[in-house]
Amino acid sequence: MRVRDFVRENIRKMSPYIPGKSIKYVRETYGVEKIVKLASNENPFGPSPKAVEALKNVSPGELSIYPETFPSELLSAIEFHTGWEPTRVVVGAGLDGVMETLFRIVIDPGDSVILPIPTYPYYHTLLSVFGAKGIFVERNDDFSIDTDRILEACEKEKPKILMLCSPNNPTGNVEKEKTVREIAENCNCLIFIDEAYGEFAEYEGKSLKKFADYENVIIGRTLSKAFGLANLRVGYAVMSEELKREYEKATTPFPISTPAALAASAALRDVYYLNFVLKNIAEERKRLVKELRSTGLMVYDSCSNFLFVKVPNASAFVEKLMRRGIIIRDCSKFIGCKSHVRISVGKKDENDLLIETVREVVSEGW
Repeated sequence: MRVRDFVRENIRKMSPYIPGKSIKYVRETYGVEKIVKLASNENPFGPSPKAVEALKNVSPGELSIYPETFPSELLSAIEFHTGWEPTRVVVGAGLDGVMETLFRIVIDPGDSVILPIPTYPYYHTLLSVFGAKGIFVERNDDFSIDTDRILEACEKEKPKILMLCSPNNPTGNVEKEKTVREIAENCNCLIFIDEAYGEFAEYEGKSLKKFADYENVIIGRTLSKAFGLANLRVGYAVMSEELKREYEKATTPFPISTPAALAASAALRDVYYLNFVLKNIAEERKRLVKELRSTGLMVYDSCSNFLFVKVPNASAFVEKLMRRGIIIRDCSKFIGCKSHVRISVGKKDENDLLIETVREVVSEGW
């Protein structure tokens, strides 16, 4: 008997999701002591002090009992932050967990899902796990969505879901409201708007959260990015009350721990700290764009906490930076990408080191 004989064929054939290189990997591989990780779009300022305090105040007794499936305090904090009524909000173990539950509800093997590419690689993992048929629609040169191509694909393929990431990972661009409205009103499918980086877009006045009023639109967000709680795995989404009733049937019984829910609630209510993070990221992003472009690299505009950069040889560029203690993301294997890298916006001193190192690498030639 071979265990693999019991594994579904689509799982055997799929490739695993490959995260960015870790600090431990770079230290052990290259013997570098001072390392700056700018690969995973994490919040360099960390979480709100109020979130940390909430974790400290969790009593030992709370750790031995199961949490609420939909923690009331967290739902209330989400309403405070977004204005979305708790009756339409669901939570999950990270935004990935929310998306997995949605696919569990909607997708049968062979169903079509539209992905404008390039986009978040984990969507491709979901397709493979659930046996869905991926319909890949190329974006425009500026990485915006081509409305005509999307509408044509919807008409032809009859998809169950359209995944729309804005700001898009890894390109950083946001979609225009006019584009999203036209798609939402003319595509007969569920539209999942992934706003994992929505707070950064909102700071720029370009969030798509107003589309939550559309019956066929679901908007997902996370506490992993702007709020700096990536390790606690807290995601949420707003959807119709009808779809939420189905979600409640399909979700895992206790997706979010009490400590995570309490920390997330505190973070969502700390408006001052969130604005501090968003302001500093926006300022450093603007500086990084200017300085990196001055080296001759092609840097795309971004409304998130990362930059998408075209380089002559992505793998070689990433390797040269890692040898100098700078970790960025090689995007050349992402479907729809060519020789591109993604660089997270760090603190000023981290960005200073990045700029200095990039200048060294560029000056060496390719």
